[in-house]
Formats: sequence, C-alpha cells, structure tokens
Amino acid sequence: MPEPDATPISPPRKVSELVVEHLTDLVERGEWPVGSRIPAEPELVRRLGVGRNTVREAVRALEHAGILEPRRGDGTYVRAASGLDAAIGRRARTSDALQVLDVRSVLERGAARIAASRRDDGALAALRGALAAQEEAARGGDEQAFRAADVAFHSELVRSAGNDLLAELYEGIDHVLVRTLATDAHGRHHRDVPGHREVVEAVAAGDVDAAERAVETTMAAVRTHLVDRSAGEDA
Repeated sequence: MPEPDATPISPPRKVSELVVEHLTDLVERGEWPVGSRIPAEPELVRRLGVGRNTVREAVRALEHAGILEPRRGDGTYVRAASGLDAAIGRRARTSDALQVLDVRSVLERGAARIAASRRDDGALAALRGALAAQEEAARGGDEQAFRAADVAFHSELVRSAGNDLLAELYEGIDHVLVRTLATDAHGRHHRDVPGHREVVEAVAAGDVDAAERAVETTMAAVRTHLVDRSAGEDA
C-alpha cells in the first residue's frame, strides 16, 4: 500500500517578520498616518514585547520598502501608506511631472465618472465638505491650509468612486504631484484652478460626462501651471 504524501511543514516564521506585518498593519489602518513620526525604538520595544534588534530589523525592512523614512536627529516618519503606494511613488518621482499629471488625469477622470454614476450620499457629503474646506481656506488667505485642502479635495474625489485599489493607486501619484509640485517658485498655490465646484455639482446630479469634463478643466489648468512653472525655472 503506497504511503500518503507527507504534508510539507512550513518553517517557523522569524519574529521580525511578524513585527513587520504588525507595523505595516498600523500604517495601512491609518493608526500611523503618512507624515507622522512613529514611536521611538524604546517605546516600540516596550509595546511589542520584543528585543531591540528585532525592532531595528523590522524598521529597516520597512525603510527599504519605502514605507518608513529615517530623518537624522528627528526620528522615523511614515512615508507611504502601503508597499504599493511606496512603489508607485518611487516610480513617479523618476518621471516627468507632465507624465505624472497625465496618469493622475486618467485616474481622476475615471473616478469622477464612477462617482457620478454611484451618487453615494456619504461620499457626496464628504466631497462637499472637502470643497467647503478648500473655499474657506481660500477666503482666509492661509496658503498652507489651502494646499492641504486642495490635496484633500482631490483625494476625496477619487475615494468617492468607492474603489479602494483605485484610491491607493492615486495616492502614490498624489504624493508626488499634488503634494510636491502644486506650488510655484514663489510658494504660491494655484488658487485659480477651476472645475472643483463643477465636478461636485456633476457628481450630485449623476452626470458622468459633466463630471469628467470638470476634471479635464482642472487638469488643463494644472498643466498650464506646471508648464509656466517650468518655463520660469528655465528662464
């Protein structure tokens, strides 16, 4: 009688691998948001109940993956919300800004069409709230608040499509273009970008074509802004 095939036994996993998974989960769940500083090494050792070397190995692995970023004399910060986000961000940073804008335009136009077709009340309320925050920041003349509100509006538009993968793909592009290239050489944000209120109205009306056109209007203005910015730097 033939002997049954033995079931392969997986080798025990390293503690550092489990710590990497745990830390990654904290980032992906938003408990450690992008831009935040993670707890210092002694605090992580205490919280996780593992050795100092294990914590260092796990943190270095996430730094190598592009999720964490060490800043000399200031600790370690969250650089990307996931490994996919980090990979997209690395690739986008090596691309021409206008190429990145093309990709962002495709994602936003598609998201706007889906959002208009869904007409989800919760997503629409969040989108209206993001628009109101941006308009309030513009009226108040707070450049930093306006830039943050602009980033939040575009991200909220993509999230309103209700597709987590689409939102994650967009975030990798967004970190490079919206957060890094949205200001000109004098630090002024392009406050005159049109299309935001129009896209909200189109989503609310369920008009997929109008939603896409509104995004195209915004992207055209951003493209002009980038071209003018580049021309100014070359002059």
